[in-house]
Amino acid sequence: MPELPEVETTLRGIAPYVDGQTLNQVVVRNASLRWPVPVDEVAALEGSEVLKLSRRAKYILIHFKQAVLMLHLGMSGSLRVVDTSYPAAKHDHIDLVFGTRAIRFNDPRRFGCCLVMQEPVQAHKLIENLGPEPLGECFDGDYLFTRSRGKRVAVKNFIMDGQVVVGVGNIYASESLYAAGIRPTIAAQRVSRVRYQRLAEEIKRVLAKAIEAGGTTLNDFTQVDGKPGYFRHELQVYGRAGESCHKCGDEIQSKVIGQRNTFYCRRCQT
Repeated sequence: MPELPEVETTLRGIAPYVDGQTLNQVVVRNASLRWPVPVDEVAALEGSEVLKLSRRAKYILIHFKQAVLMLHLGMSGSLRVVDTSYPAAKHDHIDLVFGTRAIRFNDPRRFGCCLVMQEPVQAHKLIENLGPEPLGECFDGDYLFTRSRGKRVAVKNFIMDGQVVVGVGNIYASESLYAAGIRPTIAAQRVSRVRYQRLAEEIKRVLAKAIEAGGTTLNDFTQVDGKPGYFRHELQVYGRAGESCHKCGDEIQSKVIGQRNTFYCRRCQT
């Protein structure tokens, strides 16, 4: 599933072809995504100039004067920049045409979305209850410590809760907790302020490094030019069960927490 670094990579990849450009045409081949694509509302944006692009959590927002186009990649979606003459594949559901190039939305599982919303975007029902951005100034160890008081849920599930902080998905939660030396199974309320300060720093560092590497390709994700995300080469524990911890040499463990596979070192994470 594309997580925050993959979505940010996608946003940066399409920006040169979209920002300040006129949307010439919208081609909807299949409107049956997670929510039905509002074809008439999307088509009404044709002929309009893109004022800016932004991201909130894992939503890509394309701002026009009259409305905002919201895109979400779901579990297996991707955006590719292609020539308009390039034939559409089976799961290429939507084209946003800008001149001779199209931003092509491919989604085999159809859990993504393409919706039209009005400003202010923060008031939209899909966004209004989301937590802060992990790379923003509002996110730090003090914030995590305060939010965690009285929380008996495992700390890994706590930092993956979108109402606590957005965009810390399964891969990056495992990696950040390993870097911070915190066992993922410990109750959130038992983690000290000092350890949350370290965890917040590691979340920021891991996510920033993943964005720099173009995200992580494990199964479906590719960048807008079709290249894989290279952060998979930087993974320290995720997907490495049975291998040796590069810090202590002990065997990396795997455990299901909150229905997600979790990886950690029992020596280095306490």
